[in-house]
Amino acid sequence: MHRSMKDSCSPSLCEHYFYFHVIEPADVFRWLAGNSSRSLDIIAQYWQLVAHPKDPRSGDYGYSEDDMQRFGANEGFEVHQALENAAERNISIRLLQHSGVYPDYTEEPSALASGRPNVKNVTLLLKDWWGSGIVHAKVWISDSQDVYIGSANNDWKSLTQVKEVGIYLVGCPRIAENVEIYFDNLWKLAHINSSTYTKSVWDQQWQTVRKVPCWSHFLHPKERCRSPLPKYVKVKHVTGYPMLSDPDFFHVSIETPGRNYSTSQPQSSYLSFAPPELLFGKYQTDEQAWVDTIKSVGNGATLRISTMDWLGQSQYMSQTVYWSSLSSAISEVVFSKQAKVKLLVAYWAHFINNTDVIQFNWTGYSKGTATGNIYPGYTRVNHGKYAVSDVRAHIGTSNLIWDYFYSTAGVSFGTYNSAIVSQLQEIFDADWNSPYAVAVEPLEDGHAYSS
Repeated sequence: MHRSMKDSCSPSLCEHYFYFHVIEPADVFRWLAGNSSRSLDIIAQYWQLVAHPKDPRSGDYGYSEDDMQRFGANEGFEVHQALENAAERNISIRLLQHSGVYPDYTEEPSALASGRPNVKNVTLLLKDWWGSGIVHAKVWISDSQDVYIGSANNDWKSLTQVKEVGIYLVGCPRIAENVEIYFDNLWKLAHINSSTYTKSVWDQQWQTVRKVPCWSHFLHPKERCRSPLPKYVKVKHVTGYPMLSDPDFFHVSIETPGRNYSTSQPQSSYLSFAPPELLFGKYQTDEQAWVDTIKSVGNGATLRISTMDWLGQSQYMSQTVYWSSLSSAISEVVFSKQAKVKLLVAYWAHFINNTDVIQFNWTGYSKGTATGNIYPGYTRVNHGKYAVSDVRAHIGTSNLIWDYFYSTAGVSFGTYNSAIVSQLQEIFDADWNSPYAVAVEPLEDGHAYSS
């Protein structure tokens, strides 16, 4: 039986860009920073909120002021300014990120923290704990009650030149407090010596030798250490992380702005996390949440999945791991429920050539054509990561590749709220039916091409 966590909550889908009158991530980030009265916690992959068109090292170099205005670079600057203002208001701010990207790396969060005792800044390298992987979650938590979870990075280009999808949860303290526990677990990892708390293990589930935290359930129970994390999963005599039959759900009354829909009846929503060693309580792994969303589709109904990358294996491990969890779940609902599956994968300059889409002949690419130097690099791409059946919506931060579920930090929010479900379906359908979506056709040699 699911635990009941009663609360009143107002979720809004965030999207950039093109189709619907929904909230944009840049607005959400400004509001979260601007409305914080006590605390602000941010998980980011990297920071490039402020554009540098005059820096020869920058991907922004060479564009004119008119270009930058047309691209919307000011959106990132305004978010950065909102963070500066929050810091000046003496808000307690914690910034946690991966090592960043060239040429700025962690300059922006470091500058925000410099000389300000109320602003803490840490860089967490997950490869020290799992042998590979990064902090890939994109999460903002304000005053332990308002939360953003989604695909948008702390990058001006992500806020203006990339298709992003996320969820903005207002007045949801029970949800925010649990996302904050996950944040605290990451924060703890950044402050302890990984060499003291990691082991090499023969992973029977994935048939490979890999590094894991010493409290991992991929280790035999007798080989595990006591977890140093504030909260963690306590399951005895279990090897691996089996799917939970009764994961924790939040039963919240949801008000959906702009959708003419509200209910006083609590509706089931959930959080899921990756990697599994950072789980706590009875929260499910991110992989289970994706699988359960796929399997929630009704008989003859349609399942919609949108992701930047899809690969039925690992991408960053020295030894490739075969991973069929999601493709097997899709095959099951296709055969047993006669479900229709629509899979939308981004196709752009950094497309993974081995993308495993050929097995689904209904797959489409959201195709970004070559733009030369018309737009900045790493833009004009469908970056959202979500799935929606006829009854359930799942919005996350992870690409659909093994590494993102087992060695990379990711967070997802899901719900059975019918207004969120229908709105996410509309966002997907607009992309699917757009001129940018191109059908994939099989070739005899087993590869795929777009036409």
